[in-house]
Amino acid sequence: MSTPTIPEQGEQRATGIPSQEQPEKRPEQQQTPGALKALAGNPKLLVLLLAVLVVVISAAVGGSGIWPASWTVDIKSPLDDLDNWLVDNRETSPIFLYFLLHISNGAESSVDAIVSLFDAMGWVGVTVVGTLVGWAAGGSDLSRRALRTGVTTLGVFVACGVLNMWQATMETLALMTVAVFAAALLGFLLGLGAGLSDRIERMLRPVFDTMQVMPAFAYLLPLLLMFGVGVPSALIATVIYAAPPMARLTSLGLRSADPAALEASASLGSSSWQRLWTARLPLARKQMMLGLNQAIMMCLSMVVLASLIGSEGLGDEIYQALGSLDVGTALTAGIAVVLIAVLLDRTTAAAGERLDATVTVGATKLMRRVRTAVWGLVVLLIGVFSAIGASLGEREWPDAWTVDVTRPLQGAVDWLTGAIGHGVPLLGGTEVWAKGFTVYVLNPLRTGLETTPWWALVLLVAAIGWIVGTWRASLTGAICLGLVGVMGLWDKSMDTFSQVIAGLVVTMLLGIVLGVLTARVQRVERMLRPVLDTMQTMPQFVYLIPVIALVGLSRSAGIIAAVIYACPAVIRITAQGLRYVDPAAMEASRSLGATSRQQLFGVQLPLARKSLLVGVNQGVVLVLSMVVIAGLIGGGALGYDVVQGLSKGNLAQGLPAGIAIVCLGIMLDRISQPAGERRSE
Repeated sequence: MSTPTIPEQGEQRATGIPSQEQPEKRPEQQQTPGALKALAGNPKLLVLLLAVLVVVISAAVGGSGIWPASWTVDIKSPLDDLDNWLVDNRETSPIFLYFLLHISNGAESSVDAIVSLFDAMGWVGVTVVGTLVGWAAGGSDLSRRALRTGVTTLGVFVACGVLNMWQATMETLALMTVAVFAAALLGFLLGLGAGLSDRIERMLRPVFDTMQVMPAFAYLLPLLLMFGVGVPSALIATVIYAAPPMARLTSLGLRSADPAALEASASLGSSSWQRLWTARLPLARKQMMLGLNQAIMMCLSMVVLASLIGSEGLGDEIYQALGSLDVGTALTAGIAVVLIAVLLDRTTAAAGERLDATVTVGATKLMRRVRTAVWGLVVLLIGVFSAIGASLGEREWPDAWTVDVTRPLQGAVDWLTGAIGHGVPLLGGTEVWAKGFTVYVLNPLRTGLETTPWWALVLLVAAIGWIVGTWRASLTGAICLGLVGVMGLWDKSMDTFSQVIAGLVVTMLLGIVLGVLTARVQRVERMLRPVLDTMQTMPQFVYLIPVIALVGLSRSAGIIAAVIYACPAVIRITAQGLRYVDPAAMEASRSLGATSRQQLFGVQLPLARKSLLVGVNQGVVLVLSMVVIAGLIGGGALGYDVVQGLSKGNLAQGLPAGIAIVCLGIMLDRISQPAGERRSE
């Protein structure tokens, strides 16, 4: 007789015999779909789907997104009263006479003194001293870095003179000199406090976060009313705009100092001040130089924008040319601005590289003496040229040595506009494409936002904020949208919001694709590097010039300018995130036979999620700031109100629009970056 065998687990399932280890599933459990189970197990996803469903249904059924008139607050009347009070009391109120007036006079006197110094030195003195400063910043030796920096400085001054932009360049450099000094000093002091004190760091963090998402225009209008049209408003706005990056990077450098070096300094009996000056600050020099570089570039960007409130220089040349649609003159001034930007960027970068090399190798006494002697020679030459510079030649660049390129540039622009603007066979051209983008993308998107009930959009923003962040992010987003409605700017804000969304989508698509190619293909990286370097050093104003030439005045022009402005940051952040993926994970995937495509989508992109989210956040901030500036070239909505308020000094028109822009920026910032990434930032 054969012994009966115990069936295996698979046999039990096949024969229907229930197993003691795995009880039989109930019929209702067997019929539960996997998708519904996954949805039920993820409440945040369920909330998002419900919010989207509510938005779609309410937009289709309701068809009106008008904010209730009874829920709006009249803020124009108090602002008009404040505007009138400021105008009437600017010359009699103690706050103006004993505080603001001194600041205004000090700012104007400082800039006038620098302009007078440049005029006294003449073009020969300025060119010689500027070239020597560039060479000294690169190392004061015969190294390739020092010679390249000196030659670049000389070439930029000569080019600005040949382009007949010498006087405008000197005015811009004078304002830049004072603004950079003040912004660097203020940023250093704030960064010093934030780097040494947790309490000060917590106090300054929300201020810096708000200033980061505030467009540059938001700084100009209040200062215009306090200080009037002219240099003081432009200078103070520039300092406020450029100080935060210097402060944040100084604080970062102080907080990331090597603990071993600080411990060694403390073990030698150093006091807290001695540790600061001998250990913390030297170890933070790299971050501080990066902060100075960022402050300089932001100063240049703001100085150009400040032409809207009476600042002279290259920005005024561009603004006046854009107002008359003289693209040739605007391009000439724009070229000078780009050259100045490249000069300042390369000079500070060379100085930072020299400091790193000094820390790594150690500077000899002879090298230090040579550098000290060179800087002493710079001071001596400034004094000599300011005394006899006018006798050495003309104060400005000689007219005989200038070349008029405005007409050739205007002719080239006209030809290009006719060739690719609307003369491409079958395809139409850039103007046709821009019009199609407006009709088939921007208009439907704006209509969709304007017809969706306001409460549905607030609900959607609150849901997204809760999903990607915390209840604080959700509440902040809802409050920001509510403030926009309370000020009576709901429709215009939705118009601006539609432009931001369209620009952000295009920016992220191009940025991520080009970022992936940059990280994985060296040839693409080498081709894009100089292009990205140039694009990141160009002030915002300059992007408007070629866009106007190609597509004319329209909302699409603003979107294109925003994409061009924001793409470099997204490309570089994406490429950096993909490059720094854990090599062990990549090697493991290769050992398992993964293809290049599988590595990209299965390993690199998931592990680079943090960098991609940072790229989205930066894209939001940059696109928003540029779409607002596009109010100058037909963008309309909130940007147009801010520009009109600035040009007319109308506080009641410009300030509410500026506040609405800040609300949109804060809302987008909070819902585009998870709370964990914000804490790690």
